[in-house]
Amino acid sequence: MNSLNALTISRSNFHKDQSTRFSGRAGYLDSSKPSSLKLTPSHTAQPFNVSSIRMQAGDEDFELKQMRDMAAAKKRWDALIRDGKVKLLTPREAGYAIQLSNKTLLDVRPSSERKKAWVKGSTWIPIFDVDDKFDAGTLSRKATNFVMGGWWSGMPSLSYDKQFLSKVEEKLPKDTDLIVACQKGLRSLAACEQLYNAGYRNLFWVQGGLEVAEEEDLVTEGPQPLKLAGIGGVSEFLGWTDQQRIQAAREGWGYRLLFSARLVGVFLAVDALFIGAQQVGRYIQDIRSH
Repeated sequence: MNSLNALTISRSNFHKDQSTRFSGRAGYLDSSKPSSLKLTPSHTAQPFNVSSIRMQAGDEDFELKQMRDMAAAKKRWDALIRDGKVKLLTPREAGYAIQLSNKTLLDVRPSSERKKAWVKGSTWIPIFDVDDKFDAGTLSRKATNFVMGGWWSGMPSLSYDKQFLSKVEEKLPKDTDLIVACQKGLRSLAACEQLYNAGYRNLFWVQGGLEVAEEEDLVTEGPQPLKLAGIGGVSEFLGWTDQQRIQAAREGWGYRLLFSARLVGVFLAVDALFIGAQQVGRYIQDIRSH
């Protein structure tokens, strides 16, 4: 099995879909070890010394390595599609294939997305899933992911499942017609590469991911529309994601008023906290003055 090279996967809707790095949102992916994230230390004003120069050079080398690995991965994936080893399907074509040809849809999304919405009858084997460990390294990655935009996007810290291939092979024979899908289409393409290298030859990739599917394209289940399965955090709570704006345009003012009310509630809560802090400050000053 060829390892997944280091990749940086854009998934965040942080402010206008600016990308964050994937230990949760986007990250350092390697099939030989769990996903990890290395932060570039903040270079505040400090005395000139050799160690700081070495640290900065090391960080730049890491950034360059990520860029090279991502470019190499994209080149491999393009070749898989160009050579017909992985065939493209739109979400609508995938829906037809499932209904008319009984093809299997392999959902490789993490549990945080799967539990919100899924394609009826699909097989779920995540290639990355929510990292629920509580060791020092994991807690550090969780904190980093939160600070780098997880609070806004709601995307948890994810780690690569080393048992991904073995789990697929246990459930699905290698001659199975497999439609591989994730929320936005990038992780599923990485999964296609691994599956092809493992001997699967009837692979179909849902271009753009399940997020671009219309309601009539696929038979879905779950508490939310499939388009909204990949959002979360403060941006989802306030309705400030592109997916929710599209949904609001369809559903009208009732949908928009819900999020407007939430925004007003946030402002009132912040104002109440500010006033409360002022009152506590005045109370403390009164005590000291007496």
